[in-house]
Amino acid sequence: MPTVNLKGTFLNPQRGSSAGKLGTFLGVFTPTILTILGVIMYLRFGWVVGQVGLFKTLMIVLLANLITLLTSLSLSAIATNSHVGVGGAYYMISRSLGLEIGGAIGFPLFFSQALSVTLYAFGLAESLKFVWPDVPVSISAFVIIALVALLSSRGATFALRTQLPVMVLIGLSLLALASGTLWGPGVESAPAAAIVEKAGFWLVFAVFFPAVTGIMAGLSMSGDLAEPRRSIPRGSVAATLAGLLVYLIVPVLLYFSADAASLTEDPLIWNRIALFGPWLVLPGLWGAIFSSAVGSMLGAPRTLQALALDRLVPRWLAGSTKAGAEPRMGMLVTLILSLAAVFLGDLNTVATVATMFFLSVYGTVNLVAALEHLSGNPSWRPTLNIHWTLSLLGGLGCFGVMLLIHWPATVFAVTVELALWLLLKRRVRKDSWGDVRRDLYEALIRWALVRLNNRPMTARNWRPHILVFVRQIERRLDLARFGAWFAENRGVVSICELYHGDILALDFDTVERQKKINAVLKEEGVIAFGEVNVVQNVERGILAVAQSNGIAGMQSNTVLVGWPDERERLVNFLRVVRPLERLNKSLIIGKTNPMKTFREGLVQDIHVWWGGLKRNGDLLLLLAYLLTRNPDWRNARIRILSIASNELMKGQTERFLARLIPEIRIKADVDVTVRDEDESILELMHRESADADVVLLGLAAPKEGEEESYAERLDELASGLKTCFFVHNGSLFLGDLVTPEKVEAPSDEKPDHE
Repeated sequence: MPTVNLKGTFLNPQRGSSAGKLGTFLGVFTPTILTILGVIMYLRFGWVVGQVGLFKTLMIVLLANLITLLTSLSLSAIATNSHVGVGGAYYMISRSLGLEIGGAIGFPLFFSQALSVTLYAFGLAESLKFVWPDVPVSISAFVIIALVALLSSRGATFALRTQLPVMVLIGLSLLALASGTLWGPGVESAPAAAIVEKAGFWLVFAVFFPAVTGIMAGLSMSGDLAEPRRSIPRGSVAATLAGLLVYLIVPVLLYFSADAASLTEDPLIWNRIALFGPWLVLPGLWGAIFSSAVGSMLGAPRTLQALALDRLVPRWLAGSTKAGAEPRMGMLVTLILSLAAVFLGDLNTVATVATMFFLSVYGTVNLVAALEHLSGNPSWRPTLNIHWTLSLLGGLGCFGVMLLIHWPATVFAVTVELALWLLLKRRVRKDSWGDVRRDLYEALIRWALVRLNNRPMTARNWRPHILVFVRQIERRLDLARFGAWFAENRGVVSICELYHGDILALDFDTVERQKKINAVLKEEGVIAFGEVNVVQNVERGILAVAQSNGIAGMQSNTVLVGWPDERERLVNFLRVVRPLERLNKSLIIGKTNPMKTFREGLVQDIHVWWGGLKRNGDLLLLLAYLLTRNPDWRNARIRILSIASNELMKGQTERFLARLIPEIRIKADVDVTVRDEDESILELMHRESADADVVLLGLAAPKEGEEESYAERLDELASGLKTCFFVHNGSLFLGDLVTPEKVEAPSDEKPDHE
C-alpha cells in the first residue's frame, strides 16, 4: 500500500499581506515540490515501471499530472479572484458553494490531515527497518509524531526553513540515481522486451496517483505569504511542472538500470542503482516523509481553526487569531488524534478512505472554478483565468480517480460528506457572503426565461401564477396557504402586503418588512415570495402591482384577495374585475375560516357551483382539482352542483356533465337540483353547502355603478358559508382550461351562478 499524501490549503483572513514574511519559493514552491517528490517516488516508482513498462508508465505520469495541473490552475484562478481566508480549500469551497457544503468537506479534510501525520510516521518507522530490522514500529511512530509536533510548534516559518535541507537531500538522491544509471554496473541487463505486465493499467495508475496529490501543500501557510495572489499561482504551477519533469526522467532511469523482476520486488531498488546507494537515497526518503508529516501537522490545525471561526466547532478551538500566531489548540487536537491513530496498527484502510476525502476536495475546487465561470457573475474576474471546460475536466478526473483507486472507499467518503451536509444544512447560520449557487440559479433562470418567452402560451400550458394581496401576513396566513394550495407547486405565488400612503412618510423599512414576510412564510412552510408595495389608491395599486408582477412569460395571471372587513373595500375589489379582465388576469375573492377548514377524521368536501363553461366554470373546476393535489386535501371529494329551472334542463345538464367529467379527467360527483318555487337560490345554496369545507363560486363583472348592490348580494351569500371563493375567469384561454373541444354544452345553458 503506497503512502498517501494528505495536505490542505490555508489562509488567515486576519492577516493582511503586509504581515506575511514568506515569498513564492519558500512559502509555496518548497512545500509543494517536497510533497510531490515523496515516498511514492522512492518506494513505488520502480514497481510501477516493472508492472506496466516504460511507455505506459509515461502515460500514467502524464495523465495524473494533467489532473494535477488542471487543479492547480483552478485553485490559482480562485485564489487570484478574491481574498482567501483561513482554511484554504475549505474557505474556497464554503464561500462559493455555501457553508454547509464547505463544512461537509472541511471535517473530513481535517481528519484526513490529522491521520496523515500518523501515516507518514508509520512510513518513516517502517523504512527504518532497512538499517535497523528489529526497530519497534509503533514506538517509533510515537516518537516521530512527537518530534514532528515539537518542530511544528516552533512556528510555520521555522518549520518551512527546515525543509530546505530536505530539498537538497532529495536533489542529491536524484543525482545519485542518474549517476548510477549512466556509470554504474546496473542491477540486471535484461532487454526491454522481457518486461511483462502483471497488473492492470488502472490499478497501477491508482497506486501511483497519490504521488501527485500534494499540489495544495504550498497553500497551507498562505496567510504568512507576503503576496498571496502572486505567490500561490506561480509557486503551485511551477512546482507541478517541476514535479512532472522529474517524474518523466525517473522512470527512464529506472527502466534502463534494472529488469522488471527487480523493479517489482525490491521497494528500495534505488539503493542498488544509485552511486553511494543508501548513503544518498535513504536520507532523501526520510527527509521527504518527515517534511510531509510536518506539512500535515501545520495544515490540520488551520483547517480546524477555520471551522471554529465559522462556528461549526467550538470557538475556543480557533485559538489566537492575531497575525503570526499559531493555532495551538488545533495543534494539540491534531497531536492527540495522530497519537491515538497509532493504536489502530494497520492504517491501510484508513489511508485509502483519507485519500478519497482529500481527492474530493481537489475535485470540488475544480468544480467551484467551473461553476464560478458558468454562473456569469461579474465578480468572477481572476487574474489567472482558465477555461471552464478544463476546470470541469479536472473535477471529473479527480472523482474518476477516486472510483478507480477504491470504489467502496469512494462510496463511504461521499456518504459521510453527504450526511455531514444534511446535518449542517439544518444547523449552520446564514452569513452575508454570496455563494455561487445564487449565481447558477440566476444563470439557469435567465436561460430558461429567454427560451420560455419564445414559446407560445396555450391553454394546455397555462399554470396558475397567483398574486395574493394581504394587509398583514401574520393575520392572513390562511389566505396565503390557499394561494399556495391553488398553485400546487405548479405556479409562482407572490404574497404582497399593500400599504396605502406616501412611501416617504412610512414609519417602517419596506426591505426589512419584506424579509419578515419571507421569514414567516418559510416558518409556516408556505412556498411563496413576499413583497411590499406602497400605493396611493387601493384600486390603482392592485392594477399597478398586478401589471408589474412577474417577468418574461412568468407574469401573474390570477389575483387573490381576502374578504374585507368593510363593505367599501369589497366594492373596490369589484371595480378592478373588468380592468383585470382586460389584462387577461383572473380575480378570486376569498372568505376563509381557518378554524373550520379541516374536519378531523372526515373526508373533506369541495363544492363547485357550476353554471356553464363559457365564463368561470373551467377555472372553478381546475382550482378544485389543484386543491385536491395537495397533501392536506389529498382525500377531498369534489362535488359539482348546479341549479336547473326544470326537469328538462336538469336532464340536459346531467348528460352534459356525465360526458364532461370523464373527458377532463377530474374525479367529481355531480348533483343537479331543480329549485322549488318557494325556495330562493340563496337559501338553496346555503342549505346544500353550509357544511362544505370549501365552496367555489363564479364571480360576475358588475356594470359600472352597480358594484355596491352586487357587493351586498355577495356578502349575503358568503355569510352562510364557512370558506368560499368567488372566482372570475379573466384568462386569455376563457372556457378552454379544462373543457375538451368535442364536448359541447347545452345550447340554452345559463352563465355561472353568482
